[in-house]
Amino acid sequence: IFLYESFPISWNYMLGSLVALLLSILPYYKAVEMIHEELELILEDASEHMAKSIDHLRQELMSIRAGRATPSMLENVKVDYYGSITPLSQMASINAPQADLLVVQPWDASALADIEKAIQSANLGLNPSNDGAMIRLPVPPLSEDRRRDLVKAARTRGEDAKVAVRNVRRHAKDHVKSTQNEENLPEDMRFEAEDTLQAMTDKNIGKVDSLLDHKEAEIMEV
Repeated sequence: IFLYESFPISWNYMLGSLVALLLSILPYYKAVEMIHEELELILEDASEHMAKSIDHLRQELMSIRAGRATPSMLENVKVDYYGSITPLSQMASINAPQADLLVVQPWDASALADIEKAIQSANLGLNPSNDGAMIRLPVPPLSEDRRRDLVKAARTRGEDAKVAVRNVRRHAKDHVKSTQNEENLPEDMRFEAEDTLQAMTDKNIGKVDSLLDHKEAEIMEV
């Protein structure tokens, strides 16, 4: 009878001790969870910056001409329009009615001279012909040597993109390490973040190579 009556008391004591223990470690658990989120934010920021590097490369490659005329050849042309530097695509329609011709039709005819000047200044190897209503851009065929020069130019831009991606990795890795030291995080957590960062880097370097391979094939296609 004594054991039966004392059992509820012992059980209540054990339950109370367990609750006290959980409450004592809860602040530490929350701190670890918050710090882990900080590392996730570092990785998310790195991912966004790497994606911007890839987008920038994609835009750069679009401006390098391939075998036929495409409106993207004028993608990076900027026009000084009444003192404001404006993308040509926001000022005119750009079409390729045939494989060796681009036509630029400005929405404001008074901007024709400014557009012509901007195209010439862009050093695209194109000679604009302004007839007072639109600008025609004959696109001459590429020689074999010129194609190889364009491939080299594309590869150079690709290497620049890889450097940018690796710089993002380096800065993020330093940030992860400093956060681990400042917040006294376990090393395993830092290693996990660094592994994720490396996988992210490898993936984006692969995207650069894929874009370059596609562009090279486009340039060399006759």
